[in-house]
Amino acid sequence: MIIAFINEKGDPAPWREVLTEEVPGLDFRVWPDEVTDPAEIDIAVVALPPPGLLKTFPNLKAILSMWAGVESMLLDPDLPRDVPIGRLVDRAMTRDMMHHAVHWVLHYHRDAHRYAEQQRHGKWKSIPYPEAAERRVGIMGLGALGGAAARALSDLGFTVAGWANNPKSIDDVEVFLGTDGLIPFLQRTDILVSLLPLTPATEGLINRTTLAHLPKGAFIINAGRGASVIDEDLIESLDSGHIARASLDVFHTEPLPADNPYWNHSKVDLTPHVASHTTPRTAGREVAQDIRLVAAGKKPRNLVKLDRGY
Repeated sequence: MIIAFINEKGDPAPWREVLTEEVPGLDFRVWPDEVTDPAEIDIAVVALPPPGLLKTFPNLKAILSMWAGVESMLLDPDLPRDVPIGRLVDRAMTRDMMHHAVHWVLHYHRDAHRYAEQQRHGKWKSIPYPEAAERRVGIMGLGALGGAAARALSDLGFTVAGWANNPKSIDDVEVFLGTDGLIPFLQRTDILVSLLPLTPATEGLINRTTLAHLPKGAFIINAGRGASVIDEDLIESLDSGHIARASLDVFHTEPLPADNPYWNHSKVDLTPHVASHTTPRTAGREVAQDIRLVAAGKKPRNLVKLDRGY
C-alpha cells in the first residue's frame, strides 16, 4: 500500500512515524518530492490539497483527510467524485472541542468576564447567577464534536438542546430538526454554541434574523466555522445589547486581519482557531485504521457525503 502525504504546511515526520508503525510495510511518500509516479499512489492523506491535484492520481482507492473539516477540499471542481473520502474523527480532537465549549459556557454562566472588568476597576462585588438547570444551552451541530459537548454540558446540570439536520438521540438533550426547528431552538437558548460544519446551508446562518430570535442577553460561542456568522450582524447585535457577549475562535479570514473590528470590541473574546487541533500521535492512529480498511478492500469510516458537504 502506497500513500501520498499531501500537506504543504505540515511536518510529515510525525505522521510518517506513527503511520509506518501502525501499518507495517506501508510505503509513505511525501508529495511532491517523493511522488514520482502518481499512478502508483493508492491513498492520498491530505490537508488542503491544491485544487486539481487529486485528479492527477488515477488509481486512488481513498482520500483521507487529516482534518475534521473538508469544505475547502470539496470546493475543488476537479475533485474525484468516485473516490471515497474519509474525514477525521479523533477522540482527542473531540475532547478538546468539548473542553473549549464547556470552558466558555462556564465562563459566561459564572460571569467571569464581568469579574475581570471589576478587577480592572478595583471593585469587589459578588454577582448572583442562576442554577445551571436554569441556563439553557443550545448546540448547533450534533456530530461527533457537538454531541460530546452536549453530553458534557448536560452532565454538568445545564438544560441542553441541540439543532441538527438529521435525527439524533442524546440522553437528556432535546433535539430540534431542520428549518422548522431552528426558530424554536433559538428562542429557548441563553448560550448558543455553534459547532456547525460549513455548507451552503450553514453559510451565514447566524445573521440579523436568527440572532433576533435569541433571548435578549444571550451569549454566542462559535468554534465551528467563521463563515457561519455574518460579522456585521453580530456586531450590530452586540452594540445594541441584544447579544451580551461572544466568544469567537473561527473567522472568515485567518489570521484575523489587523483592522478587523472584533479585535477591539469590548464584548468579544477572541482565540486564534485553537478550540481543537490535529495531533499526529492520536489522529495518525485513526488514519491508520482507515488505511488498513482500504487495504482490505473496504471503505474508510466517516465517509463524506458530497450532497451534504461534510
